[in-house]
Amino acid sequence: MSFITQKVKDIPFSGIRKFFDVAAEMTDVVSLGVGEPDFFTPWHVREEAIYSIERRRTAYTSNAGSPELRQAVVNYMQERYHLKYDPKTQVIITVGVSEAIDIALRAVLDVGDEVLVIEPCYVSYRACVLLAGGVPVSVPTHSKNDFRVTAEDIESRITPRTKAIMLCYPNNPTGAIMEKHDLEKIVAVLEKHNILVISDEVYAELTYADAPHTSIATFSEMYDKTLVLNGFSKAYAMTGWRLGYACGPEELITAMIKIHQYVIMCAPTTAQLAGIEALAKGRDGVEKMREEYNARRKFMLEGFAKLGIDCFEPKGAFYLFPSIKNIAKAKGLTSDEFCTKLLMEQRLAVVPGTAFGASGEGYVRCSYAYSVPELTQALKRLEAFIG
Repeated sequence: MSFITQKVKDIPFSGIRKFFDVAAEMTDVVSLGVGEPDFFTPWHVREEAIYSIERRRTAYTSNAGSPELRQAVVNYMQERYHLKYDPKTQVIITVGVSEAIDIALRAVLDVGDEVLVIEPCYVSYRACVLLAGGVPVSVPTHSKNDFRVTAEDIESRITPRTKAIMLCYPNNPTGAIMEKHDLEKIVAVLEKHNILVISDEVYAELTYADAPHTSIATFSEMYDKTLVLNGFSKAYAMTGWRLGYACGPEELITAMIKIHQYVIMCAPTTAQLAGIEALAKGRDGVEKMREEYNARRKFMLEGFAKLGIDCFEPKGAFYLFPSIKNIAKAKGLTSDEFCTKLLMEQRLAVVPGTAFGASGEGYVRCSYAYSVPELTQALKRLEAFIG
């Protein structure tokens, strides 16, 4: 007799971890598979964490997070995106953005409620919707639109059971962005149907377009219907610290805190103190990393072009989503088979597009959060593979 629920049995393991785990057991592997900065957490942030332990600041914080960090988040959101939140009632500090996604969906979904999931998408979205009892509804995007979702795409999949939509721009895995003019028509559709937006903006600082990142929450019609998720992993190179936050309507934040207090208690105190330091003094470090990522982005785009690999120009995050359709077709391979063969023959790890949804077939995700020598070696191995 199995004690495991059917819904857990039906959820596959992450397509990212699958290739990462195989690569980890091999030698001489160049991996472009994991979306993790190759920078160290800035020293002044690490130093603050060390000193906080030495000062014995190791007790619980409040469930919602320390008042100082919540205020720092509010200040940051006001300064960067002109969004005003009450630190006492509209902010929760979470264990990474991943926890924020989970408890947000559990707070809003009844069994059978539908959530629109823009694909290709981060691997957790569909799984978290299912675990919360909801039904994920795919909204595919395409390279011809630079993987930007349109109002028509969204409206065509809305039903009476649609309760929320998951947005992630800048996007993981494609690197696509949505600019203000892209969002305007979508706002009209979402307002008409009274749909909650869960907007994952963890890559907001890593935008390479002329215009800065625009949050959908900045539209007055959407402010009370949008939960903004962000964190420290990507912009501040703090992946292992597991620190994120959510800002949104008081009713939703209160419900999230209720779940959070029972299953988490509070985010790690040391990480929260480091987060305060990062927001207070980390601006220059973020900009330096962004400039380096941008240089790597251009380097990889040029490399793909020389190899004859079609890839739209991503304007955010640190991912490329090149098309391998012609190569895979010539070799008689699916995206998954292409990545497996590439790993085994050339010791190069990338992630098949299908790990991010069915519309990712014919693509692979390559992270450029790696050094230029590593990226150079990756291009050489890819060239050897495709001949």
